[in-house]
Amino acid sequence: MAGRVEGKTVVVVGAGQTPGETVGNGRAMAVLFAREGARVLCVDRVAERAQETVELIAEQGGTASSLGADIVKGADCARIVEEAKARYGRLDILINNVGIGGGDAPAHRLEEAAFDRIVAVNLKGMWMTIKAAIPVMREQGGGSIVNISSLAARAGGIQLAYEVSKAGVNRLTTSVAQSNARYGVRCNAIMMGYMDTPMAVSGIATATGRPTSEVRAERDARVPLGGKMGDGWDTAYAALFLASDEAKFISGAILPVDGGMGIRIG
Repeated sequence: MAGRVEGKTVVVVGAGQTPGETVGNGRAMAVLFAREGARVLCVDRVAERAQETVELIAEQGGTASSLGADIVKGADCARIVEEAKARYGRLDILINNVGIGGGDAPAHRLEEAAFDRIVAVNLKGMWMTIKAAIPVMREQGGGSIVNISSLAARAGGIQLAYEVSKAGVNRLTTSVAQSNARYGVRCNAIMMGYMDTPMAVSGIATATGRPTSEVRAERDARVPLGGKMGDGWDTAYAALFLASDEAKFISGAILPVDGGMGIRIG
């Protein structure tokens, strides 16, 4: 079925990606939403990376434009929403895909600056983009927000800041869903497991000085479903469903996209 978000305006925050062999979650979501008929505002802290995504969309006949913005700045979050309205007249769907994890550690080794930086990007920044979008969506009579979370919200022990930030994302999602249901604004989250994206695989390989192939094989072996990680397209199709009218009666859901890892860890 084509045209699942036909005519809708979608903002994908984190639509660029770090260099790597595979497609990132944000880029895959932006491309897929455009294929399905949406007008996509591709937002990234590095404007050139967002523009690369726009060019991919244009090559496929879709409609998109780019915007450089840093979501740790409240003014930039407001500008994202303002630009969506200015360029496309409305804001129907907000995809919050920004997340970092560098410098993280267990509680007894984690540095305060690293904790503050990770929580500011992963949780506070997501809240500020939602804060900016909600008044517009309420005024329109509805909208859909999809937040990208992680299984780290439920399990782990070596990345305290990341784990806490993603647990916060889950609660942010359910709180926003509850407080905005009467206005027709839905909010859901995707709780991802191991994904074969440049940020994950290439990032770990670079940080640990190991070959990408070795990191990929190690991560694949830990996935119950087929012994293989998911990819950016798995994230994109889950987001497309949650954002579309097919999920019009779903709000406050935390959807695992994890190849069965969540049921193994409990």
